[in-house]
Amino acid sequence: MEEVMISKSELESLAKKLMFEMNDDEYETLEKEFDVILKQMDLIGNIKDIDKVEPMTFPFDLELNDDYLREDVYNNEITFDDMKINVKDYEDNRVKVPKVVE
Repeated sequence: MEEVMISKSELESLAKKLMFEMNDDEYETLEKEFDVILKQMDLIGNIKDIDKVEPMTFPFDLELNDDYLREDVYNNEITFDDMKINVKDYEDNRVKVPKVVE
């Protein structure tokens, strides 16, 4: 298989689009991590007849393990007054957050 590499310029472009600020050490670490991930993907891709194996979507048979997962139950225990203790700024029962999109 052809070796795929992620370049620093590609990482910088993605970081800019995602509004991440990274230093050179972080880019170097990320390049190394991507290299490991891509090599592992290449190894998996080389497994003989892997396309004949049905993908696993969940490791447990849910019919046999109904009590394994709990029911999602809405529970509104936190009042706004309780929440105000942990927020910097709020107005009219709404939390004000910094603008994240330019």
